[in-house]
Amino acid sequence: MSPERAAAALQIALFEPRIPPNTGCVARTCAAFKLPLHLIEPLGFSLEDRYLKRAGLDYWPHVDLSVHKDFSGFKQSLSPGNRLIGCSRSGGVSLHSLRFKIGDVLLFGREDTGLPQSIRDHCDQMVMIPMPGSADSSGKGGVRSLNLAVAQAVISIEAGHQLGLW
Repeated sequence: MSPERAAAALQIALFEPRIPPNTGCVARTCAAFKLPLHLIEPLGFSLEDRYLKRAGLDYWPHVDLSVHKDFSGFKQSLSPGNRLIGCSRSGGVSLHSLRFKIGDVLLFGREDTGLPQSIRDHCDQMVMIPMPGSADSSGKGGVRSLNLAVAQAVISIEAGHQLGLW
């Protein structure tokens, strides 16, 4: 599939990201797979942050980046055919059960709080990565969640594979 087709087929969005290195790593992955990246403000850092730039290395010119003042502005930027897939550590279908579609936008929440219910309510579908070593409902006895950049890469690879993007 051509890079232009891949970009139209799958997009990444970060809702109010807080940690510059995570966003830099997500941007680097987006550049590698030619996936447009949306950042939804407020951000927990400046786009000039040295840690953000360091994590993205010299790949920032290769990132198709859009910054939106708020979630409403982000939603307005989407095409009618885009399906918004919320990515969360809980409350969604298993990653391997979801059938991704051309035009899907993968939405990831803040590193500290995830996607609030008010944003989850706007999602067409919620998906989660199955983790056999996950913590119990009280947050004890295992891993509470994956790092944002890792989760984004795992879900993007599965979605892109299903869609035949690479």
